Amino acid sequence: MSEYKRLDELCYVNMGQSPSSKSYNDCNDGIPFFQGNADFGKLYPTVRLWCNEPTKIVEPGTLLISVRAPIGALNFSTERSCIGRGLAGIVPKDGIVSKYIYYFLKSKKDELERAGTGSTFKAISKGTLAAVKIKIIPEDEQHKVVQVLDKICDIIDSRKQQIEELDTLVKARFVEMFENSYGWKDVCISNLCLSARTGPFGSALHHDEFVDDGIFVLGIDNAVENKFSYNRMRYITPEKYQQLKRYTVYPGDVIITIMGTVGRSAVIPDDIPLAINTKHLACLTLNSKLANPYFISSAFQMHPEIVRQLTGQATGAIMDGLNLTKIKNIHFPCPPLRLQNEFVDMYKQIDKSKVHEFLKYTEVLFNITLDGGIDDDIRPN
Repeated sequence: MSEYKRLDELCYVNMGQSPSSKSYNDCNDGIPFFQGNADFGKLYPTVRLWCNEPTKIVEPGTLLISVRAPIGALNFSTERSCIGRGLAGIVPKDGIVSKYIYYFLKSKKDELERAGTGSTFKAISKGTLAAVKIKIIPEDEQHKVVQVLDKICDIIDSRKQQIEELDTLVKARFVEMFENSYGWKDVCISNLCLSARTGPFGSALHHDEFVDDGIFVLGIDNAVENKFSYNRMRYITPEKYQQLKRYTVYPGDVIITIMGTVGRSAVIPDDIPLAINTKHLACLTLNSKLANPYFISSAFQMHPEIVRQLTGQATGAIMDGLNLTKIKNIHFPCPPLRLQNEFVDMYKQIDKSKVHEFLKYTEVLFNITLDGGIDDDIRPN
């Protein structure tokens, strides 16, 4: 059986402490001051502020982790710096490789986020961070794990870049096909729907009614990536479903987030289990003779006229208070179903490429994990 030890048995854990705001400056007076995740880059933070009365100081090479929302982001300090209460500094003891700890904590991000407490900003305490269990392997093996994970991360970054390029291609093709109206009839979203609804209000469905298995309940997490995802699974009992079945979602429905991160959209897949949606989503059942759901979902992200109605002209941010009525009243020149389907056919072909690219590096990730050691077939030369 693998041996695990607490993080504070392997590293020194130092929580940040914000200095007096009077000591902050942007004119290079003092040492760099990092407040939290907002200062982080891919691997190293960006200096935006300095302070001349530092409190908690970290040395070059210290592993930095955000301990306030969002929790779990990681960077390395590149110089002597001061860290605020949104960060903690981690310094490995003898025999522990800093980047091995980095990757292990990276794998614990979701776990740390779930451990966060607080009504305004979720945060974790020193005790919570110190108690994270780290797998113990010899120092030379730590270096080998880091070497392989570095390569895997390079692959992941490359795939993500390819996916971004594919997304750009999709958006360019959408605008090319639909930016000009060609005399198409201007319609409201409601004109294209057989039904449109939100989920049950809070009085009808309480958090303490969620169970470990049963009827699936969709929320923001399932659409926030602008594609359907099983990111978070919530369930209600079959008995509770009978009370809420008028909120059932069906394959081909379009869901749109109207609370939290608003304006994101996704299409319900054909293999969806029996499910309802929460009040955080609007759900559209479209008339299949008038609209393709994948076209409508894409239009919420890409159609210039729809985006104009959804965003504030000054900021470009999605309007506050997006609700079902506003969604139903959105209007745009609706292209013929033939053209919608032509776009969707192209979209699905590109989307297959995206899935294929993701699978390629996911399969590699399964061959090497922090809990499983290094697969001999991909051990570095």
